Amino acid sequence: MTTDAPRLRTEGLRFLNRRRPVLARLAGWSLLEAAQTFLFGYAVARALDHGFLAGRPAGGLGWLAAAAVAVAAGAYGTGRVFRAVSELVEPLRDGLVRRVVGRALAEADHAAVSRLTHQVEIARDTFAGLVMVSRSFVFTAAGALAGLASLAPVLLLVVVPPLVLGLGLFLVTLRPMARRQETFLAADEAVAQALDATAAGLRDITAAGAETRTADEVETRFAAEFRAARTLARWGVLRVLAVAVGGRLPVILLLVTAPWLLSRGATHGDLVGALTYLMYALLPALQSLMQTLGTAGSRLTVVLRRLTERGREPAVPEPAEADGGGPGNVLPAPSPRLAAPEQPAVELRGVTFAYGPYAEPVFKGLDLIVPAGGHLTVVGPSGIGKSTLAALVAGLLEPAVGEVRLCGEPVRGAVHRRVLVPQEAYVFSGALRDNLTYLCPDPPPDPAVLASARAVGAYELLLRLGGLDAAVAPGELSAGERQLIALARSHLAPVPVVLLDEATCHLDPAAEARAERAFAERPDTTLIVVAHRISSARRAGRVLVMDGTHAVCGSHDELIRRSALYRDLAGGWSEPAGALGDPNGVHAIAGPGLPGDRGHVVAHRPVGQVQAVGDLGDVRPFGGE
Repeated sequence: MTTDAPRLRTEGLRFLNRRRPVLARLAGWSLLEAAQTFLFGYAVARALDHGFLAGRPAGGLGWLAAAAVAVAAGAYGTGRVFRAVSELVEPLRDGLVRRVVGRALAEADHAAVSRLTHQVEIARDTFAGLVMVSRSFVFTAAGALAGLASLAPVLLLVVVPPLVLGLGLFLVTLRPMARRQETFLAADEAVAQALDATAAGLRDITAAGAETRTADEVETRFAAEFRAARTLARWGVLRVLAVAVGGRLPVILLLVTAPWLLSRGATHGDLVGALTYLMYALLPALQSLMQTLGTAGSRLTVVLRRLTERGREPAVPEPAEADGGGPGNVLPAPSPRLAAPEQPAVELRGVTFAYGPYAEPVFKGLDLIVPAGGHLTVVGPSGIGKSTLAALVAGLLEPAVGEVRLCGEPVRGAVHRRVLVPQEAYVFSGALRDNLTYLCPDPPPDPAVLASARAVGAYELLLRLGGLDAAVAPGELSAGERQLIALARSHLAPVPVVLLDEATCHLDPAAEARAERAFAERPDTTLIVVAHRISSARRAGRVLVMDGTHAVCGSHDELIRRSALYRDLAGGWSEPAGALGDPNGVHAIAGPGLPGDRGHVVAHRPVGQVQAVGDLGDVRPFGGE
C-alpha cells in the first residue's frame, strides 16, 4: 500500500495546484460557515446573560435575531461551496474515466466494468464528500473553538482534551481500514471477472458438464467478498467509539464540571453557549468527518490507487507453440492437408496482430497456407477477427510480428495480385463500363465484360440499367445491386487471389452461390470467402473456424464432427441451403414452386427482408400449414 502513496500524493497535489482559484473561492465561502458557527453559540450565550436572565427580553431577542441572520448567511455560503466543490469533482471524474477506458482498450482489462461503473463513481462521490466534510469540520471547529475562547477560555480545558483523544483514536484506525477496504474492492473485482468469464463460456460449461464446478468457483468468490465486507464492518465499530469519545464525552464533562466552571468565572449563558457549540456544531461535524474519512475516505484512497496504477508494460508477443497451445489469443496452424508442395497463393507465417501496442492480439502466431487454386471459407462469431484476417491478406493491415506473402512475395509488394470485395461495395458515379473495368490495366473487350457480368449474375442488372454505357447513380442502387457490380468488376480483374469479405450478404442464397461458383471456376484463381451462410462453407474445399483462441481447419463434414463451435454456427445459420441442393431437402427461403406450395407463396425480396408472421392482412393459416 505504501509503494504508490508518494505517486498518489504527487498527482493529488498537482491536481489541486492546477485549481488554486477554485480552492480560494471554496475557502472564502467557507469563512461564512465559520462566522455562522461562531456567532450562533456566542449569540445564544449573550441572549441569556445580557437579555432574558438580565430581565431584558428585547435584548435577548436581538441576539437571537443576529443568530438567525448568521444562519441565513451561512446557508448562502454553503450553496456557493457546493458549486466550487463541483468544479473540483467533475474534472477528477472525467480524468479517471479517461484512464479506465484507455487502460481497458490498451490491455483488454476484464475488471474495467467494475472500475468504470463502480469504482469511478465511488471516487467521484467520496471525493466530493471528503472535500465538503473536511472543509466543514475545519471551519466549524475553528469557529466553535474561537467562540468557546471568547465566552470563557476555561471551557477549552473541558472540551479540547476529549476532542483530541477521539480524533487520535480515529486516525489510528485509518490505515487498517484502508487495507480492509482494498481487500474488499479486490474481491469485488474478482467477482466481476468470474461472472464475465462465466457468461462468455456458458456454452462450453454446459457442453463439458462443468456447471457444478463453475458454480462452486463463483460461490467461492462471493464468499470472499462477503468475508471482506464483514471484516470491514467490524473495523467500522471503532469509528463509533471515536465519535463517542471526541463528541459526546465533552458534553458529559461539561455538565459534570459545571459547578467548577461557574466558580472559575463562566456564566450560565457561557455553559449554554458551550453546549450549543458542542451539540449543534462540533458533534455533527465530528460525526461527518469520521464517517467520511473512516469509510469513504479510505475507499477513496484505495480506489484512486487502483484506478491510477500504471498499466502493464506491453508484452512482447511470443511465437505460438507448435501444437497451437499456450496462453493468450493463439490461432494454431490449420491442418497440414491445406498445404501444397507447390508455391502457395497465400501464406501467413507466425502472424501476430493487435490494434495498438497495448491491445490484446487478435491473432498470435498464426500460420496459414492456401494453395494456388484453393477455395477457403472463413467462419466464426461476429467480431472474432475474420475481416481482420482478410485485411491482412489484402495488405491493408500490417502484422506486428510475422509475415504475409502472396504468390511467394511479401504482400506489400504484391497488392496487384489480389482483389478485395468488402461488405459495403464501392460504386462511383459514371458510366457502368468504367465501374466494371477500372481494375483492369488494359481496357477489356465488351464480350469479356459481359461474360463476367453473366458469370456473377449481374447481366440482368446491366440490361436494366441500360447497358455498358449507362450512367450509374450509386444512391439509386440497392445494396445488393452495388454488390453485383463490385463482384463483376472483381471477376474481370486479372488477379490470381480474390477475397470476398461478406461480399454477398445482400444477395439471396441462389445469387450468392452463383457468384461464388463463378470465382471458384475462374481459371488460376484462389478464393478466400468470409462467410455469413452455411452454404458458403459447404461449397468450399476447406473451412477455417475461428473462435479467438483456437482455429480449426477442415472440410464441412470433418468440422461437423470435430468442432463444437462449427456445429453451433451451422445449427444457428438462418439459411440451410435447401434451395441449392441441400441433401436434407430443406429450402433456404419460401418461394413459389417449392414442395407444398399451393399457389399461396408469393416471391418478395431477398432473405432478411421477409415480412414477420402476423403482419399480413390474412393471418389465418393456409390449409393447416
